[in-house]
Amino acid sequence: MQRIGVVANLSKPKAREVTMKLITCLESFGVEVMICADKATALGYPEKGVSPKELATAECVLVLGGDGTFLRAAHLVKNTGTPLLGINMGHLGFLTEVELKDLRPAIEKLIAGDYQVRERMMLSASVKCPGSNSTYKALNDVVITKKNVSPLRLETYVCQSYLDTYRADGLIIASPTGSTAYSLSAGGPLVSPELQVMIITPICPHSLYARPLVVSGEKEIKVKINDNNVMLTVDGQEEIDLDKGSIVTVTKDEIPTRIIRLNSNFYDVVREKLREGRYRQDD
Repeated sequence: MQRIGVVANLSKPKAREVTMKLITCLESFGVEVMICADKATALGYPEKGVSPKELATAECVLVLGGDGTFLRAAHLVKNTGTPLLGINMGHLGFLTEVELKDLRPAIEKLIAGDYQVRERMMLSASVKCPGSNSTYKALNDVVITKKNVSPLRLETYVCQSYLDTYRADGLIIASPTGSTAYSLSAGGPLVSPELQVMIITPICPHSLYARPLVVSGEKEIKVKINDNNVMLTVDGQEEIDLDKGSIVTVTKDEIPTRIIRLNSNFYDVVREKLREGRYRQDD
């Protein structure tokens, strides 16, 4: 690899030190390093600064932080398919594979081409409100919640088939990657990431029979909003206000997120990062 992008959460302890160490390591292999202009200036490398659009054209992007930082990077490359490699700078997360103690060996494997690229299904959420229609992409999930404490009435369809009107605090529609995040906390199932499915998980449903449901990724999930003061959250990164009568339609997106794997597989991650309640998603 000749051109590698770096996305770093500089608010993390020792993040500046580790990022500068990473840049030095990459350049020792003759790699051109690309960083978003604001972060490059903050690190004292303004000459390495590029626009987010240009960064997304790198051969791969290394992400220093936690799962939140990884999700932000996924949104950065959502239209290019540039592969991502997560370097853990905080608590244990499902998306960041490389630990700091293994940083240089990991870079050596990356430069040598000793890795695999796994495709992760993305979600596309179309929001139809009175007078507007917008589309958003998510690697983990889209979440519909109410801004106050009263329950929602979420009229939900799979394709054209009526499923239920959930009376709940909200509804999560997750990808297999997102099955280890908010959906899991709300009682949803763990789903192996190579599957092409979507998980519907009600949040604190006001009904004993309302349970999570896994549907084919080829289906279309449609949710009609029957209340005011409702919000849609996309991967915890974007918040969209929804009016009564709005319709949220979620489908499988055409472009997957590509993740670089050096050693571990999903089952290793489940065993290690859910053991003894150690897993906590963070930024």
